[in-house]
Amino acid sequence: MTDVWILGGTGRSARAIATGLQDRGIRPVMVGRDAARLAATADDLPTMVARSVDETADAIRRNRPAVVVNTIGPFVETAAPLLDACLPSSHYLDLANDLAAVSATLGRGADFVAAGRTAVTGAGFGVTATESIVVKLCEGQPAPRRVRVDMIPSLAVEAGAVGDALAGTIVEGLPGVEGGGRFQGRRYRDGRLVPASLGGEPVRLTLPDGATVTTASMPLGELMAAQRASGAADVVAASSEAPASPLVRMVLPAATALLNLGAVRAFARRRLAAVRFKAAPPPREHSWGHAVVEWADGRAREGWLRVGEAQAWTGTVPAEVVRRLLDGKGEPGAYTPAALFGPALAESCGGEYLIAGDRSTARS
Repeated sequence: MTDVWILGGTGRSARAIATGLQDRGIRPVMVGRDAARLAATADDLPTMVARSVDETADAIRRNRPAVVVNTIGPFVETAAPLLDACLPSSHYLDLANDLAAVSATLGRGADFVAAGRTAVTGAGFGVTATESIVVKLCEGQPAPRRVRVDMIPSLAVEAGAVGDALAGTIVEGLPGVEGGGRFQGRRYRDGRLVPASLGGEPVRLTLPDGATVTTASMPLGELMAAQRASGAADVVAASSEAPASPLVRMVLPAATALLNLGAVRAFARRRLAAVRFKAAPPPREHSWGHAVVEWADGRAREGWLRVGEAQAWTGTVPAEVVRRLLDGKGEPGAYTPAALFGPALAESCGGEYLIAGDRSTARS
């Protein structure tokens, strides 16, 4: 049982992962709904047609592939039936970075321990880059009191529509967990998820290459990954993709409150899915994960993880994780990538750590 299945096999992320696997001598099976599109995009890789998530789950149960790679959003809808289908025979990996989906998959850890299998969620750029720098900064240290992580992707844009999968992830994944309203932000305070402003706590950062960006808080999977990796009671997760202007932040609470209405949410999802992008190069040479970790004694450490174009790295990380799972290097349970394989995983995927060193947060 050595097959690796990539679900959503015609998508950009799936194709990037397939390239990473082939670079490691692994030929995946590309699984998708449209036979013609699979044939056009899979090159000479084997393909399988499955026209729905339920049909895909049935095929997983019958064929028992060694590893299932799920690139089909919205993960809050697709992960649960596919996790069920993987047990007790297959490892599972996905690219989720919405808080609800990451939380739900991590909550299945006991099921995967009982089966002797591994589930890895958040194996894309955002969770992996920010979690990795937190793990690196916290090595050999007691649990800090506060952590802030910032993800700063540099993405090349392909021409085309947003599509329902990504639109559903954006609309349905906000944030769907305890600690506040359905479409409120989240942060950790005193070790618990509590409400927070969408696009709150903006910070202007100077990147190690001299460029500047503004990041603001978003309730993404990076938040939970950073808290679990550090054990900090107070955690904020931010993104350069978050709306940070005062006007937008003022309008957001009313706009997101409307998403509680099912008809409005369905309309927003359809309209967002239809938005089209023109092709564009990445805005910067590098993508960055950033973290500041503060301890109760007043010490603080800041660090960066530098990688290349974010989508390319989202192909490399899952491919490396799959290789390690096939080699028997995983542990039974449910994990985020650096929690399972440590900060060296990012380096093995071409990342480079830049540690600013210790400083004091104590006030004189």
